[in-house]
Amino acid sequence: MTSQAKEARYRVVQWATGNVGARALRRAIEHPALDLVGVYVHSADKAGRDAGELAGTAPTGILATNSIDDVIALKPDCVLYMPHQTNIDEIVRLLESGANIVTTRGDFHRAESMDPAVRERIEQACARGGASIHSTGSSPGFITEAVPIVLASIQRRIDAISINEFADCASRDSPAMIFEIMGFGQKPGGSPEADQARYDYLRDAFGPSLHHLADALGLRIDAFAASGGVGVARADTMIAAGLVPAGTVAAQRTRISGMRDGKAVISFTATWYVSTDVDTSDGEAWDFRGSGWHIVIDGDCPLDVAISFPVAPEDYAEMTPGLTAHRPVNVVRYVCEAPPGIRTTADLPQIIAQLG
Repeated sequence: MTSQAKEARYRVVQWATGNVGARALRRAIEHPALDLVGVYVHSADKAGRDAGELAGTAPTGILATNSIDDVIALKPDCVLYMPHQTNIDEIVRLLESGANIVTTRGDFHRAESMDPAVRERIEQACARGGASIHSTGSSPGFITEAVPIVLASIQRRIDAISINEFADCASRDSPAMIFEIMGFGQKPGGSPEADQARYDYLRDAFGPSLHHLADALGLRIDAFAASGGVGVARADTMIAAGLVPAGTVAAQRTRISGMRDGKAVISFTATWYVSTDVDTSDGEAWDFRGSGWHIVIDGDCPLDVAISFPVAPEDYAEMTPGLTAHRPVNVVRYVCEAPPGIRTTADLPQIIAQLG
């Protein structure tokens, strides 16, 4: 990146203002090189409200809209695209208009993993608009691409990479998320097909990012496999969201493995839990670390790296949106300066946060 690019300013629009989107909006307002010019919202009750109100800052004079035509008319350099679901038609229109996109949606970590027809639409839109699109976030993204790529920079042989994620959800006071979406407090014993479908969902979510990591390092992957299990509470457990009765799911573990010649070359294991006093469905003693990540690289310079969050439980919910929201904000200038197309972590320079 040239010094001129470092000194440039970028007009940005925040698309969606949920938990992560609102945090990204606030950081875009505060960023020294970004000029917020618009906010897109889905709900009618948010339309017309000041961006500062939605972000929890002082008024900005910028009012939210629920019209994509309004967004395109602003001619932003970049749209921070953070809805709950990907809308390809929206993305194509934004790219064709010349707006670069940084998104927390994981559809664009690896172009080769995309549906060929969708990939062609996106690449054609990028070419017509001279724009780029990049998927990133904390997981997948930061921990499945950026960090291991840096750790691999001192290796000349890698036999295996193991990435482990731990999430203690006991302090999350969100009953809908904990009990309905994540499935804690529910009886175990669903059908094997339903269980495998849940594991395959994470395989499809994390596989492209892990495959991109393998591509970047020149590690061949034959296929990705998904497996997992649950931990059943031994006793009634009261958490912030409510009661997790004995005999119901209190922990979940899913492993996504990139296989080569029958062996795991790259694996990602997610262990999410609300209690560690559990009986595991696979009979193994699971590793229950505090929330964070653990990466092990088996190579000619072996590494064992643990990352934890030194945050009090009562402050955890306030901190976590930044894990996903901040890297997209930091990457805006790099994506704006990149050649048109679907841009990966390996395509971009090292991302350096511009703090002042």
